[in-house]
Parts: sequence; C-alpha cells; structure tokens
Amino acid sequence: MKALKLGTEWDKTFKRSDKVEHRKVTFVNRYGITLAADLYKPAGATGILPAIAVCGPFGAVKEQASGLYAQTMAERGFLTIAFDPSFTGESGGSPRYMASPDINTEDFQAAVDYLSTSDEVDPEKIGIIGICGWGGLAINAAALDTRIKATVSSTMYDMTRVNAKGYFDGEDSEEQRHAKRVAINAQRTKDYASGTYARGGGVVDPLPDDAPFFVKDYHDYYKTARGYHPRSLNSNDGWNVTGCMTFMNMPILKYSNEIRSAVLVIHGEKAHSCYFSRDAFKNMIDGNPCPENKELMIIPGAVHTDLYDRTDIIPFDKIESFFKQYLK
Repeated sequence: MKALKLGTEWDKTFKRSDKVEHRKVTFVNRYGITLAADLYKPAGATGILPAIAVCGPFGAVKEQASGLYAQTMAERGFLTIAFDPSFTGESGGSPRYMASPDINTEDFQAAVDYLSTSDEVDPEKIGIIGICGWGGLAINAAALDTRIKATVSSTMYDMTRVNAKGYFDGEDSEEQRHAKRVAINAQRTKDYASGTYARGGGVVDPLPDDAPFFVKDYHDYYKTARGYHPRSLNSNDGWNVTGCMTFMNMPILKYSNEIRSAVLVIHGEKAHSCYFSRDAFKNMIDGNPCPENKELMIIPGAVHTDLYDRTDIIPFDKIESFFKQYLK
C-alpha cells in the first residue's frame, strides 16, 4: 500500500462532534490505488459495530457532505468512513482528477473490503451511502457487491445519463453525442502533446446574471464559506476535461433491478436532479425479485444541495431507522 500524506488538522466544512471519535485510515482498491478516509466511531463504543461507507458528492471531498453524513451516523451508533475517491482529495491515483464508472464503483467495494476485515466491524452489517453522483455509483455497487446489506442514495445523479444525454436529457441525440466525442478526443490529443491535462473548471464564479437556479444552488454551496474546500474539484478548477468521458459509453444502472438488498432513495422535491432518482427507482423495482425492501423518499420543498448539509432537512432519523432495520 502506497503511503499517503494525510492532514492532521480538522479542516471540515462542519463542526467536530464530541460524541464521536475520529481518525484517519487508508485502504487499497483492486487497482492498487490507496484511498484516504476519515473514520468516525461512537465515543466509548466497544466491540464490533454495524458500519457504513460514505462518498460524494461527485467532485467533492470527504471534508464536505460525506463527512457530515458519516459523523452524524456515527453519533447514531454506527462505525463510519467517509472516503475520497481515486485520483481526488487525499487519495492516491495518477494522473489526478480523473473519474471512471468502473474504478469509482470499485472504490465503494474497496471500502467494503476494509470494513469487512476490520476487527471493529460486524462484516454481516455493512451499508453504504452515496451522495449526488455517488448515489448512482452506490446503487451500481449494490448491484455488484452482495456484502452490502443496505444502500442509501441521497440527491442522486446518474453520471452516465447526464454525460451522455445532458441535463434534463436535453442533448439526447447521436449528433450531439458525436460533437461531444469530437471535442473530448481533440482535447486528448492536446493533453498528450503537452504532457498535461486541461481542467474543465469547477462551479462558475462569479455567477452570470442569467445563471439557472441549479447553478446558483451549486454556487451557494461550493463557492461560499458554507461548503468551500481547497481540495474540492467543484470548489476550484473541476475535473480534467477528459476526466469523465467514459461515463458516456458505460451505463451504471443496468442491473439495478437485480439488487436483492435494501435500498433507500432520497431526493428533494424541488431539486433539478429529482428525475434521476424517480427514474432510477422505477427501473430498480421493475421486475426486481425483492421490491419490498426498496423505498423512494421525496423531501417536500427541498432542492439539490439541501441534502448536502442542511441537517434540519436531511432525514437522518429515517436513514438511521433504515440501517438499523436492515443491518441486523
């Protein structure tokens, strides 16, 4: 396992809880990439515990929303880890700022590897939480990894769908996909010739006057003191231009209707992205052999980033009861 340089200061976007113990841990995925994680454990807890691995949003780091979820669930009795995906944050992987539907699904499974072999964890009681783009990847991991007993997706994006079809499926044509492929592959040539990778840009700043609401929503989180973090791609220069290109060709939810374990899909009613969860849930239960343990929860009035950090809106009571029901 490659050693990582991990920070020791509390550099989260949320306050530290005195109800949990915290430490940094690392684990390695199937591709040999060492991942960095924050581990949260109920203060004074002894013996083996049910555990949850958390990741997301897509382009965020563990010091943002995933860490808040992990710490909160640790307050409620679970051992949790919030990890940085491959090529981002404090995790390893080179070149930096790349994404992959395969490797990023593997990142969740590697987190399950770590938890399954920990002497602090009951290996039969492991769940995962995916936020935003990692909500879709969490469902994809649940379709593949039978060790995952319960999955929560929160304010989910299907990254394959949005890359291939654009926002609200507004670019869903062969012609538009071809134009994207031409542009991305031209950038590949430039990157290879220069020996560097052009960055795509994070959340736009300053906001243009005609910015749509969902862009303003992201700006309010990633570009303000509320959610800014210096290692967050969305807060800064974004992914590489070519970083997410394989999502266009590789749907991640193909076999979601074969997930037998429990899944809770949570989304805000007013979120621009709510259609991802509604459609993913519909596809998940269509012909599923175990539809009875699948649930869609729509939060009235909530927008996309409300489920990043609004603790008065995120349904932590429901998430807690869900995991306690299925991690038993």
